[in-house]
Amino acid sequence: MNIVFVLFDNVTQLDFSGPVQFLSRLPGAKTHVVSKDGRPVITDCGFSILPTASFADCPQADIICVPGGHGVREAIGDTAIVEFVREQAKAAQWITSVCTGSFILGAAGLLQGKKATTHWAYTQLLPLFGAMHEQARVVRDGNLVTAGGVTSGIDFALELIAMAQGEAVARTIQLALEYDPAPPFDGGHPSRTAQPLVDGLKARVYDKAADDMKAAICATLAAT
Repeated sequence: MNIVFVLFDNVTQLDFSGPVQFLSRLPGAKTHVVSKDGRPVITDCGFSILPTASFADCPQADIICVPGGHGVREAIGDTAIVEFVREQAKAAQWITSVCTGSFILGAAGLLQGKKATTHWAYTQLLPLFGAMHEQARVVRDGNLVTAGGVTSGIDFALELIAMAQGEAVARTIQLALEYDPAPPFDGGHPSRTAQPLVDGLKARVYDKAADDMKAAICATLAAT
């Protein structure tokens, strides 16, 4: 089973590193980390990731996963990235994304008429690609599986493992990696966070970020 992760500059590293840590444990799986030219990509944490292949060298994916990050704004306008995802998706068993990586799937025409999710600050933009937002940490619609923001990628990976090879395999990998979350605070989603904290974070970061993402999506759609 070939698992392909599509990377680009300014990717959110945990969108990638969380799922790849779990999915790489799938029995019989081979992980391919690819960028357009095979060169290192810079992450949002300031360090780089060295891919295993370029688009040209990548085999056909059984599972294709697209992480998110601020770099999505540029990636959805990059014809090479969008075309690679579109072509790989044609024969992939599972088409997946984490966080705002869903918008790259959208740019490739893979969200039309589908239920999907993304980071909570951007869910209102999913209909621009013809998708219907479903409020859940992981959303499945046929062979399309999308995850919410960042850490949702770990839950997504376990759900996908269960879909692909059964719950026993997923539970074994969860145990091996000691995924037993017990966060110190109940507030990782706006629905469980005091409104002043939500409003403050949106005002400082996400109102502008969502506006910038919307502008990038509209520009991409106008160009197609």
